Amino acid sequence: MNGLIGKKVGMTSVFDKAGRNVACTVIEAGPCVVTQLKTEEADGYTATQLGFGDAKAKNTSKALLGHFDKAKTAPKREVVEFRDFDIVEKSLGEIIKVEEIFQEGEKISAVGTTKGKGFQGVVKRHGFAGVNDATHGQHNRQRAPGSIGAASYPAKVFKGMRMAGRTGGKQVKVSNLEVIKIFPEQNLLLLKGAVPGHKGSIIILEK
Repeated sequence: MNGLIGKKVGMTSVFDKAGRNVACTVIEAGPCVVTQLKTEEADGYTATQLGFGDAKAKNTSKALLGHFDKAKTAPKREVVEFRDFDIVEKSLGEIIKVEEIFQEGEKISAVGTTKGKGFQGVVKRHGFAGVNDATHGQHNRQRAPGSIGAASYPAKVFKGMRMAGRTGGKQVKVSNLEVIKIFPEQNLLLLKGAVPGHKGSIIILEK
C-alpha cells in the first residue's frame, strides 16, 4: 500500500472540463522522508516508515532522536508506517514527493481526525427530530431524546442506545476521493470533496 503523510490546508473549488464548479480539499502532501525500512527477516513483515513535518529536538524523546539520527534526518512531527510499499526502492533518509506516489485522475483514500464538537445532545449528535411540537402540554421538549427504554421488561437500557455524549474527534477514513490536480512545486494535492479534520490537521493519504 503506497501513501504519504500530509497536512490539510483548506478548501477551494475548481471548474472541471464540463464547466461544473467542483469543491476540492487542498492537501500539502509531503515531502516525506524514509525513516525506517522494515523487512520480513528482521520484523516479520515489510513496511516503509515515513516522517513528515519538522519537530523541535527539545520536544522529541532521546529514543526518537536516535531513530531519526540513524536515518540522517531532522526530528519529524508525524511518523506513519505503510505496509508493502511498492514504489521504486528507497533507502533511509531519502525524500518521497507527491508526484512519485499519486497521479491526476486516480482514486485514493484519506484518513483524518474529525473536528471535536464536545458534549452534544441527540439532535446534533444523531440527527433526532425532537418532539417537534411546542403545544399540547409540551414544555422545553423540542430537543429532548424521548423514551429510551421499556418499563418492567426488560427494565434496563440496552448498550449502544443513541444518546447525548462526546461528538467528533474520531479517526475517519474516506475512500474513492478523486485526485483533481497535483502541484509538484508546492507539494499540493487537490482532492474532490471533503476530507475529515480541521485546517492544519494531519491527513494520511493511501492508494
